[in-house]
Amino acid sequence: MSAFNDFTHDVAFAAAAAADDAAATGAGTDALLDWTNRLSTLGYIAAALLFIMSLAALSKPETARRGNTLGMTGMGIAVLIAIFQATATAARDTTGEHMGPLVTIILIGLAMALGGMFGVWRARSVEMTGLPQLIAYFNGFVGLAAVFIGFNSFMEDGGLTGNAQAFHLGEVFLGTFIGAVTFSGSVVAGLKLAEKIKGAPVLLPARNLLNLAILVISVALMVVFIIVGDGSVAWIALGVMTALALFLGWHLVIAIGGGDMPVVVSIMNSYSGWAAAFTGLMLANPLLIITGALVGSSGAYLSYIMCQAMNRSFLNVLLGGFGTDGGVVADGGEAGTHTEVSASETADLLKMAKTVMITPGYGMAVSQAQYPVAELTRTLREAGKDVTFGIHPVAGRLPGHMNVLLAEAKVPYDLVLEMDEVNDDFADIDVVLVIGANDTVNPIAEQPGSPIAGMPVLKVWEAENVVVFKRSMGSGYAGVQNPLFFNDNTDMLLGDAKSSVESIISELKSGSGAAGGAAPNTGGSSSRDASGARQVPASVHQK
Repeated sequence: MSAFNDFTHDVAFAAAAAADDAAATGAGTDALLDWTNRLSTLGYIAAALLFIMSLAALSKPETARRGNTLGMTGMGIAVLIAIFQATATAARDTTGEHMGPLVTIILIGLAMALGGMFGVWRARSVEMTGLPQLIAYFNGFVGLAAVFIGFNSFMEDGGLTGNAQAFHLGEVFLGTFIGAVTFSGSVVAGLKLAEKIKGAPVLLPARNLLNLAILVISVALMVVFIIVGDGSVAWIALGVMTALALFLGWHLVIAIGGGDMPVVVSIMNSYSGWAAAFTGLMLANPLLIITGALVGSSGAYLSYIMCQAMNRSFLNVLLGGFGTDGGVVADGGEAGTHTEVSASETADLLKMAKTVMITPGYGMAVSQAQYPVAELTRTLREAGKDVTFGIHPVAGRLPGHMNVLLAEAKVPYDLVLEMDEVNDDFADIDVVLVIGANDTVNPIAEQPGSPIAGMPVLKVWEAENVVVFKRSMGSGYAGVQNPLFFNDNTDMLLGDAKSSVESIISELKSGSGAAGGAAPNTGGSSSRDASGARQVPASVHQK
């Protein structure tokens, strides 16, 4: 949904700017322009309906492809309307403010070609693991566009006076403010997700008071901006506010730990929508207002869902957050002694199992293991095993990240279940395969006072056997060690997840077939210490 939102209002900005600029002179004074505006209004209504239908279809995996088609159709209509309006206005212009229709079409075509080439290149080159930060950057571009359009709207003389002029100046100021916050905040979020900068929060002294002071100063500058209305003082107020808003966006996100970045991207997506809506008000473009409102509201609702899944509030995320630099072992080292299994031993465990659940995470995306996982699922089901998937709402670094990967690998939709659907069933599962997940299966979340306390997690430790696929014993993205790794019924299969799954498939297919009826060995097949038992941290037992 986030990628569609970014694509929608990115192109809508260009379409709205071209359409309104082209229709600015002589609208309604000529029959051609009059009919152009009438048809454009009908087209905008059709495009808006298609966008709404698209969002509804994107909410379910079964209809997501249709949702994409509806969204692309709506955007195609919007772009054609913009080109038609610009051409008609250029053809009937008598003021000399517009170029001829041929030049107008050439310039629009050139801009579309450049943007299209860049978009196709990024779409083909980006990996699924890079999609979250790409969306963050797109959110930032939307915010930057809102800043540019705000400055341009202030420069243009719209012929407004009195209250109408004051209202317009308020639109310009607020749209520029939200756009600047969105731009700098989204860039920082993207850099953190791409690990270009450290994920650990950077906390300035009295940061909350600093944020409040920026807001108060910005409100005061807006009053000055509206009262003055023009001249150097108004420009100074607008410029200072823009600088403060850029700093505020940086400061809000830099103070948030890496574990909260997916929520931050979603919130910034919502901000970009509201910036687009204010831009639509500045340009008097109904489609951009509708599109911005759709993006802003859907992004806000998505942020709410993610915060609920992480037991966080908007205020906690924006003013505090949690998480330190990913990959750092917390609490000074490992919390116990783990045992390891091989792919062959894991295959033997699966042969004896009747019920298997797979809980994927970001590590599956990194290793591109979704296709071998899909093949493993088919192999186990053909052997009569009951196989399901348990998906945490924020597994990966983007809502629906795992769902998209599994759908791409042709895993049947009915096997992919949400956390709330499976969390009470783990006690009935023989084997759970945790493939690349860490924080979302961490039992320390149930301990008050822990860094991720209260975050809902998949209770995989309640299953008969757990096999964790990981490259190393490092902590997760939130920087918190996972006691699950040292539990009695947990074994670690260290190494590349894709290679490990492929090896398990080979073992299953080369063996005598999956055996049924025998209960799995609770302790797995790994070696233990001299006493025959693992060293398990007491925290694991405090469930």
